[in-house]
Amino acid sequence: MTRGDTTMKGILITNAFMRQGSFARMRELFEQAAQRAGVSLIPRVNTDFMLMPPSAHLKVDFVLFYDKDIRLAARLEAMGLPVFNGAKAIALCDDKTLTYLALQRAGVRQPDTVLCPQTFPGLGYGDMDFLEGVGAALSWPMVIKEGCGSFGEQVYLAQDEAQARDILHRIGAKPALFQRFIAYSAGRDRRLFVVGDRVIAAIERRNEHGDFRANIEHGGVASAYFPTAQESALALAACRALGLDFGGVDLLEAEDGPVVCEVNSNAHFAGLLSATGVNPADHIMQYIRRTVCEE
Repeated sequence: MTRGDTTMKGILITNAFMRQGSFARMRELFEQAAQRAGVSLIPRVNTDFMLMPPSAHLKVDFVLFYDKDIRLAARLEAMGLPVFNGAKAIALCDDKTLTYLALQRAGVRQPDTVLCPQTFPGLGYGDMDFLEGVGAALSWPMVIKEGCGSFGEQVYLAQDEAQARDILHRIGAKPALFQRFIAYSAGRDRRLFVVGDRVIAAIERRNEHGDFRANIEHGGVASAYFPTAQESALALAACRALGLDFGGVDLLEAEDGPVVCEVNSNAHFAGLLSATGVNPADHIMQYIRRTVCEE
């Protein structure tokens, strides 16, 4: 906050190329939450900063970074600005292979996972003999995930080795992983929204249309859910391991308890708001205000 001015000022950064209605609604919710928190929030998109000189100084107290443009987030951090979420946390969440490694290091429960070996464009995977070992380790069917993807896209269910080969041909040289399919949770998951050190709300998503993915974009329906202490502790541990200020943690229910499916650094929450009445934007703005004031 500037001298003589008690109004906290911040920038909300979203992606210039995401113009769908749900993204506009998110921006609106943040702007309204900022007004309620007594914060001046300037909406911007990532392209606004393309020509920003290295010596630039942005006269704001914080940046609310609801995008995946990690290079821009890193530039803003280098200027000394508090960025929520930070570049490293976003990068870890945006690549599921990196998410897996970070959670594994922290001892956070996940489905059994095998990382796909790296190849290069134009080379492919050859005869894919390694799939025999993956099948023995995880059994069929199994889930194959591209490192980067949103809304349940780039996530596939391979019934056998032949389908896995076809999926890998389509993925090409992108990072990917293989994961044990938890049939017990097929078409169902739970999203816990974490802000700071609290789970502020949760939903259960169910897909009754035969898709193993519970995402609303694939036919899932959300309802309010009250997580167990074990589920809340798992979601909080995942966010700590990834360095998130806030995030949506998707859990699956295995036969021996919950496991982390994936973690979203800038999770959409319109569906959660509709199902629970809890507005994460208000909690995020209050969290940022407290954190910045304490620094």
